[in-house]
Amino acid sequence: MIDNLRKNFFNENGFLVIENVLSNQDLDFYDKTYNSFINNEFDIKDLRSDLSGTNDDIEYITQIMTPSRVYPELTSKPIHMKGSKIATELLGDDIVLDFDMLINKAPNTNKITPWHQDAAYWIDMPDKRALSIWFAIDNATVDNGCMWYTPKSHLSPVRNHFQPNSGGALQCIGDEKESTPVPLKRGSCVIHHGQTLHYSRGNKTNQHRRAFILNYRPSEMVDYERKMGFDHSGKREVRNN
Repeated sequence: MIDNLRKNFFNENGFLVIENVLSNQDLDFYDKTYNSFINNEFDIKDLRSDLSGTNDDIEYITQIMTPSRVYPELTSKPIHMKGSKIATELLGDDIVLDFDMLINKAPNTNKITPWHQDAAYWIDMPDKRALSIWFAIDNATVDNGCMWYTPKSHLSPVRNHFQPNSGGALQCIGDEKESTPVPLKRGSCVIHHGQTLHYSRGNKTNQHRRAFILNYRPSEMVDYERKMGFDHSGKREVRNN
């Protein structure tokens, strides 16, 4: 799945698109399963949050952490199986799943996800290899909040991040003029390095923008995180600012 051309592009730019990873049958399964999570048909009270940090009754950006803990069968389904293959081909045979999550932008909410690097949320680890695979369950467009990446930003140190609102997302300085949007057809995915600078605009359309995200790193680093009490469940918040 990952040839040398793709691997070189990822290593140079910090992100990579792979189209049509999921079949229509796969998408039917994820469409139904995703909606079950959004509609609270699973017990996810401690795992669900609104990333927008907005204090009103509207949930703008829904994040559900570690859905495979609630529904373990997910790990044997196509997203996890194909995700693991992609991750090991890009970063090495010792790469394993660290955690998964769902992020949905509700219709007509138009709330941005601010510029940030994923590594800013994590504890410092000696082995920096890490990537996220962002699967589009709906078509992701500029108007509904597709990802934007700043090429080569993963080659520089993690930027200073701050949190302007209690409970809101970490953010740093970024610029669309230095970045590229990555629209995706449903069933496609984009992979980005843990230090790649990215953001997304709000959703100003009438449809949801659902993404299923997997995060990978070396098995020794996952063990290291767990020994430090960091498991990405949302129950303990550890941030490297």
